[in-house]
Amino acid sequence: MTPKRHLHRLRFSRDWGRELPAEIDRLLRPLKAERARSKVIIVYPFPFFVRSGGLISYGTDITVSYRRAAGYVDRILKGEKPADLPVQQPTKIQLAINMKAAKALGLDIPATLLARADEVIE
Repeated sequence: MTPKRHLHRLRFSRDWGRELPAEIDRLLRPLKAERARSKVIIVYPFPFFVRSGGLISYGTDITVSYRRAAGYVDRILKGEKPADLPVQQPTKIQLAINMKAAKALGLDIPATLLARADEVIE
């Protein structure tokens, strides 16, 4: 089976970068349950994991990466050679903290870390 055959199952909302699609969230439920039971702290790569219950994330905004990728596709379709395109690095790294998850784990997040966070979920 090719991945293309299953793409119709994923319904990406306009907020795909802001929140997990329901299908992916469903697949992650066992991991979330185990994390809650064992009180393991996980640092996620994208903020939408924190919005769906994770403790902390430190990484790029994936929607910006998607937009950049779309720009590359556009340039390639207009005739540019992929080898001639510059390599781009993320310019902004985001820190997101979920205070509800911290409280459930019995953690006190220092005020200095909260002040540096780009997003704090109460």
